[in-house]
Amino acid sequence: MNYMLPVSYAWGNFSVLAMGIWAIVQRDSLDAITMFLTGLLLTVLTDIIHISIFYPSHDNLSDARRFSVGMAIFSLLLKPLSCYLVYRMYRERGGEYTLNIGVSSAGRDSSSYEPIDQPEAAPQWPSSSKAAQPPY
Repeated sequence: MNYMLPVSYAWGNFSVLAMGIWAIVQRDSLDAITMFLTGLLLTVLTDIIHISIFYPSHDNLSDARRFSVGMAIFSLLLKPLSCYLVYRMYRERGGEYTLNIGVSSAGRDSSSYEPIDQPEAAPQWPSSSKAAQPPY
């Protein structure tokens, strides 16, 4: 990285790499893949901030620094693809993305409510679908 970017850039990306290894090793863990996806999304934001703040001036841009900046930008461009692939892994492991933006009502919808502490009441009228039994 040619000492162009601060140590926080390296620590952030290496810690996300460690979470990625953890997510690969623990195939049944939903927490590992969630943390990896969250870490990837956060490093996209921090990489943009790091590159924009610490980009060297034109007169101080050597070949090694130009290569270092190019690789940092290339890494940043690949992270959305990585996020998409990790999200697919998250969905395959049984994760759900649920975000309810709609207006929630104050009342409860009791149409699907079934009380389990009360016995089911017998119907008052016989069902019309059953054939009438002949008298004896």
